[in-house]
Amino acid sequence: MPVYLQALTPERLAEALSIALPEARKVHAQVQRGEFGTAPLNGVRRDSMARIRAEGEIPTLTLVAEKKSQVDPFVKYALRTHDDHVIETVRIPLENKARFSVCVSSQVGCALACKFCATGRMGLTRNLDTWEIVEQVRTVRRGLTSGRVHGVVFQGMGEPMANLDHVLETIAVLKEPCGLAIDARNITVCTSGLPQGIRRLAREAPKVRLGLSIGSVLQAKRRTLMPIANAHPFDEVLDAVAEHAQLTGLSPLWAITPLAGVNDSFEDGSALGTAARGFWERTGVRPRLSVIPYNSIAIDNDPYARASNERMAEFVRGIAETGYRSHQRYSGGGDVDAACGQLAARS
Repeated sequence: MPVYLQALTPERLAEALSIALPEARKVHAQVQRGEFGTAPLNGVRRDSMARIRAEGEIPTLTLVAEKKSQVDPFVKYALRTHDDHVIETVRIPLENKARFSVCVSSQVGCALACKFCATGRMGLTRNLDTWEIVEQVRTVRRGLTSGRVHGVVFQGMGEPMANLDHVLETIAVLKEPCGLAIDARNITVCTSGLPQGIRRLAREAPKVRLGLSIGSVLQAKRRTLMPIANAHPFDEVLDAVAEHAQLTGLSPLWAITPLAGVNDSFEDGSALGTAARGFWERTGVRPRLSVIPYNSIAIDNDPYARASNERMAEFVRGIAETGYRSHQRYSGGGDVDAACGQLAARS
């Protein structure tokens, strides 16, 4: 089996190819910058270079489509895998226009079937390999005419905690200083609520941030929106998130999407604020509440609709009445199905 050069840290590259670590660092740097094979590689012995060329490979994903939003600077990439599946990646502009974050997919489809997510309606085909996740970031980086990739969020297609081996390997590659050099604090792994994965992330990547999709803090309501709640009740998930916060000291991001007539009432907001305050008092770490407007998942008879401005205001007022703050997150790229919950490889 070939050694996929973009999927390994210098340490693992040195071990896999039996080359010296300083040589592996030089190779890693050139591979991640897209210069391997096109620029001189000094400081690597001839026999090492021969082994790298004989055993190493840099596979690619095929760019099927690149869709630029007409209303904001979001860009969606549709990428075809070697076995003819299409995954989607989004380039997200940050406040500093010279910096971007990349929303990456970790699976082809998703098995968790959250009702408000287009990916969840696809079912799960397979996990993505480490190189396939790294390659999404490299693809976005190649497309930049200026600026740099500042951060990565695992919030594209799939449940990252269900593919955690490859996600953790990807994180190790992304934050390598001689390569892509993305600070671990600018990497966020989002989950619908797999407690074992949350705990493992805290121990193996303690500087990486955690995002949690809430749906509702009310267990009965959460079950109707997120089937994973049947296996892992919200209290169980919250215990794992608390452990992550206490081990890492990092504030978790709690993301919720108010749906018209479903979870958008004053009472829903109040329950969320109360849960956040309780978490803060319990752990000493304050969760960040992010309210995300619903984006249509572009299917016939979409069962949900975006909460009205009036209902959204009531929901937020419910949070505020508990003495807790929230912020409304801008969810861009909706006109090209690149916004939160819309990725479904329809390209």
